[in-house]
Amino acid sequence: MNHILTTTERLIIRSFTLEDVPAIHRIMELTFGDESKIHDAAALEERRSWVEWQILNHTWFAKTFQPFYGDRAIELKTTGELIGAVGFVPVVGPFDQIPELRRTPSTGSAFMPDLALFWTIDPAHQKRGYATEAAQVMITYAFEHLNLYRILAFTDYTNLASQAVMRKAGMTVTHNPMPEPPWLQVASFSLNPKITATE
Repeated sequence: MNHILTTTERLIIRSFTLEDVPAIHRIMELTFGDESKIHDAAALEERRSWVEWQILNHTWFAKTFQPFYGDRAIELKTTGELIGAVGFVPVVGPFDQIPELRRTPSTGSAFMPDLALFWTIDPAHQKRGYATEAAQVMITYAFEHLNLYRILAFTDYTNLASQAVMRKAGMTVTHNPMPEPPWLQVASFSLNPKITATE
């Protein structure tokens, strides 16, 4: 199955296939690992399991009328090359400790479920606007097709590249005034304009 979720001028956002395993394994090791496991057979097999899980997500969430959680492949239209991943990630955290994300009434320090955007791009293809392009089309998809109220994204203080993508994608970037959790240092959000216009 090579289900296309959406497209942009330069990109195709589609479901992963098992043929993508070597490429996405290399990309994930380059962007999130230390590159030591790129040629490691056990790590490659673990990545295969992850891709199989993504494929099942796309099949079963649709069949059970659930949101399209999970990552998708980012493919260049011109060459068909897989250059990264983008997706919707379920997140649970103390989001009300960030004033801009606070619900009414506030849940205080209680953890609440939400939906976040994830992306990664092959270093060889970075600084060409692909991450921003993928993030923008996924935000549009979340609002127009899933009718979500908001979508979030997170990073740490040192990841200036991700913060730049958030801003270029039109997200509002803010900071956590609390020291914990460490993955919630920088938060960004976009609100559905159709819903917020009526509030």
